[in-house]
Amino acid sequence: MSKTRISIFPLTGVILLPGLHLPLHIFEPRYRSMITDSLARDRRIGMIQPQRAEEGAPLYAVGCLGKIDEVEALEDGRFNVVLVGESRFRMVRELDVTTPFRQIEGELIEERCEEALASIERAGFEREARRFAEAQGYSVDWESVARLDDVSLINGVSQIAPFDPASKQALLEADSISVRCELMIQLMQFYGHSDGDDEPVTLQ
Repeated sequence: MSKTRISIFPLTGVILLPGLHLPLHIFEPRYRSMITDSLARDRRIGMIQPQRAEEGAPLYAVGCLGKIDEVEALEDGRFNVVLVGESRFRMVRELDVTTPFRQIEGELIEERCEEALASIERAGFEREARRFAEAQGYSVDWESVARLDDVSLINGVSQIAPFDPASKQALLEADSISVRCELMIQLMQFYGHSDGDDEPVTLQ
């Protein structure tokens, strides 16, 4: 694994997976500085979840490196950007830096060449996804879903699913599309059968 210095954007409840897009609205001064710095260098930042939703909280071990694909600089200094996931990374250590944003040393994770799901896995996922969507009151274009390849489907749903941060992290850390699919099914069953006491995470 190759080690690299990564400027990070810690954001609770949000993950990025390789090959997927993530739109972000950047308004805090330190992260505006991070975007400016990234644009002047290699256009890359790391998305990673903090273990607690508080300032300076420890970070989870795995995040995803993203490249700024689109950027809109607003007049007041804010940015709208779209990241494209490139590679997951494992944090080696957090660096002692003078920049207002946090930086780490990370090892890029070599992604395996994903194989297609078995037909029974795909069918099981789509069946549970329909139940979950109906229970949550979501409107889904199932014809479009059926046209997605396995990796785009499983990773795409994993990235936007309204699960708690620890569950999202488990999906990010899954070592294969098959493992991620099985975990998604378990989580949809758990959340779909809950009694409604716990509010799902709302992604900004």
